[in-house]
Formats: sequence, structure tokens, C-alpha cells
Amino acid sequence: MTTLTITLIQSHLHWGDKSSNLDMFEEKIAGIKEKTEIVVLPEMFSTGFQMDPGSFAEKMDGPTIEWMRKIAAEKRVALTGSVIIEEEGKYYNRLIWMLPNGQMGHYDKRHRFAYAGESEKYTAGNKRLVASIKGWKINLLVCYDLRFPVWCRQSPKNERPNELEFDLLIFVANWPERRNHAWKSLLVARAIENQSFVIGLNRVGEDGNKLYHSGDSMIIGPLGEVLYHQAHKEDIFTYSIHKETLTEAREKFPFWKDADRFLIQP
Repeated sequence: MTTLTITLIQSHLHWGDKSSNLDMFEEKIAGIKEKTEIVVLPEMFSTGFQMDPGSFAEKMDGPTIEWMRKIAAEKRVALTGSVIIEEEGKYYNRLIWMLPNGQMGHYDKRHRFAYAGESEKYTAGNKRLVASIKGWKINLLVCYDLRFPVWCRQSPKNERPNELEFDLLIFVANWPERRNHAWKSLLVARAIENQSFVIGLNRVGEDGNKLYHSGDSMIIGPLGEVLYHQAHKEDIFTYSIHKETLTEAREKFPFWKDADRFLIQP
């Protein structure tokens, strides 16, 4: 119960073509040979990063959510990635956390990328989602959230290192190559400051706006050590993280005890 195995799928995306993306990811997931417990897909994995949500949005009972439910059940994994969702006339860049039994949680991206107009098209979320699996607490976030450390920050509430707010941060992204230095640097920073594992899963290839994505997906240990890094090509990578590594880092270097206490306002 102290080990968690996660598969990252760093992939190109078919621009605006849901059926092709879902077929592609279904084939990739079916081909995973290792036993895994979580499969991570990119931000807006079924469409690419779209600024015309009205043309691509689905309801929560739409085909992409039903596809996630089917795949999670068939593969017996937790499946996560973000999709475009419409509710009551508002659009959300929504991360879905789908369990094998069909139960799910969701997180609406808090920080919308104003530089690309996302803040004009999508509604911001105001609640974090910390999921739990096998005793691991997982804080699930989306792309641009990475730049805002307060929203990502551990909030210690007690004096025991195994009972901090979360053990793993997962960021799903469509992060362009031209800003990949920030992506790689901030993933390491989030791991160091939170004394947690961090996963950043990005897409690769050129999108419909001619923006190139280098991937640079990473797994970072709780002391900031890079455990996995892949750039410029598709990859399906499975890796196990260990609770003992986390506990040892927090007990040997109990920096979390000195952290500021704070309350995030919506």
C-alpha cells in the first residue's frame, strides 16, 4: 500500500477531432503492459487547447466522460485529464478524476491563461480537488495553475509528516515549448516547497495555432530530484513512487513545520 504506480501518456493531439483523439488514447492505454493504477492524459486531451468552447463543449454525461468511465473500468485504473465542459451556459476547463468503479471527481481550472484569451471564454474554478487512492493524497491541477504557488501550496495542519495535505501534485498541460524553461523550473520548485512528489504531463507537437509543444513531461521527487524527463517525442512511461521516500524526506528535512499558515479565499 506504500507504492503508487502511474502511467504518463505524452502524446500529440488531433486538433479539434474528438473521435480521433479518443481512438488514439484508447489504443495507447490498451497497449500499456505494466500493471498501473493511474493513467494521466494532457489538458484538453480530446480537442487540443481550444478558445472556441461553444464548438467543443460537452455536458457531464457527454461522450468523452462516458469514454473515460469505460476506459477506467476496462483497464482498472484511475484516469485523469481535462476536457471542455458546459454547465448552465458557462464553460469550464475541467479536470476529471475517473475511478474504475465509475465514481468521479472534478476540478475546474482556477487560473485561466489570459495571455491566450482563456479568461474571456472559460469560468474559473474556486475549489481544489485532493483525491485519495491507496492512502495517497493527490492534488490535481491544470497547466497555468503551476505559476501560482499559493494555490498549489501545502497547508500543514498538524505535526506529523504523513498527514500533510497532499503527497503528490499532478499538473496536466498544453504548455508551449517557447516557455518550457518556466515549466521545468516551476515543476521542480513546486516539489521542493511542498516536499511532495510532482508530475507534470504535457502534450507534444504543433497545434492548430502553429504553437509547438516540446512535452518535457516530468516526475519530480520530494527533494526536487528529477526522476523522469522526456522531451520532443511521444512517450508512454510507467513509474512507481514510494511513500517511504516521501516520509524519509519529510522527517530528515522537516521544513514543512516552519511553513506559514494561511487560508485561500475563493
